[in-house]
Amino acid sequence: MRGKQAQKRIIEPDVKYGNVLLAKLTNYLMYDGKKSTAERVVYDAFDIISAETKQDPVDVFETAIKNVTPSMEVKSRRVGGANYQIPIPVRGERRYSLALKWMITIARSKKGKPMAQKLAVEIIAAFNNEGDAIKKKLDVQRMAEANRAFAHFAKR
Repeated sequence: MRGKQAQKRIIEPDVKYGNVLLAKLTNYLMYDGKKSTAERVVYDAFDIISAETKQDPVDVFETAIKNVTPSMEVKSRRVGGANYQIPIPVRGERRYSLALKWMITIARSKKGKPMAQKLAVEIIAAFNNEGDAIKKKLDVQRMAEANRAFAHFAKR
């Protein structure tokens, strides 16, 4: 590895709820540096969540993220001319980034509703341990489980 490793950036908590994970969701949702638009989408989604579940939207969101975070994933490695999918544990910071990205990608892929509504539906579904983000997590973990036989290649 050349040069120095990039320094870890400290993300400020969001303005309304004071939550760092929520600020990350806003940052991942943002297009072309338009943070105010992304914040409006997130806060509108949280208003929808609080109206539908009658609970604190931050608690619902944090539980949903915990339900979506994967514990194992696969990584490709070339050994002796063949590519193997090697299961590895997911690092702490990467768990949250994967969960947030999956939820946003799935919400964006749905058609016909405003983004705030799609995001709120996806967060509520993940809170109830259902929906496409949970399915994605289970697929990733199932893939890691299926390739457990190649785990010995990870130790290098």
